Amino acid sequence: MSGRAFIALGSNLQHPAMQVSRALERLAELPATRVTRQSSLYCTAPIGYDNQPDFINAAAEVSTALSPLELLRALLALEAGFGRERPFPNAPRVLDLDLLLYDDQVMHTPELTLPHPRLHERGFVLFPLAEIAPDLEIPGKGRVSDLLRASSDQGVEKITGR
Repeated sequence: MSGRAFIALGSNLQHPAMQVSRALERLAELPATRVTRQSSLYCTAPIGYDNQPDFINAAAEVSTALSPLELLRALLALEAGFGRERPFPNAPRVLDLDLLLYDDQVMHTPELTLPHPRLHERGFVLFPLAEIAPDLEIPGKGRVSDLLRASSDQGVEKITGR
C-alpha cells in the first residue's frame, strides 16, 4: 500500500537553490518512494531569527510505502547527509525537510505531528504547496488555496518555474 505525503524543503546556506534542487533529486532515491510532483523554487525572508540570509523553499508530493515515522526518519537522515546542524531554533541551515502531511492522517507523538503544526500559517510552505496541490485539504485548517490568501503578504517570491 502506498501513502501520499507532502514535504517542504528549504535552505539558506551553501548555494541554497542548489541544495534544494539536490534534495529534490535525493527524495526520489528514498526507499519505496517516488516524487510525483514538485514545485518551483521560491525566495523567502527568514522567520523567527532575522539575522540570516533569505531562504530558498520548495514543496514536493511523494508516493511512498514508508510509514509516516519511517519517512520522517529518512528525511532527517537526508538532512544530516547534507550537513544539517541545529545549534539553536530557526538557525541558518544547509537543508530543512519537513513532513507536512501524510494522507489525511492526524498524529501527535513526541517524534511527529501531522499535519505539520504551523504549515497553515507559513507562506514559504503554502506558496509552493499551492502550486502543486491547491485543492489539498489540511485536516482541521482548510484548503491550501484558501489558506494561502491569508499569507499573501509574507514576502514570498517565485524564482523558477517548473
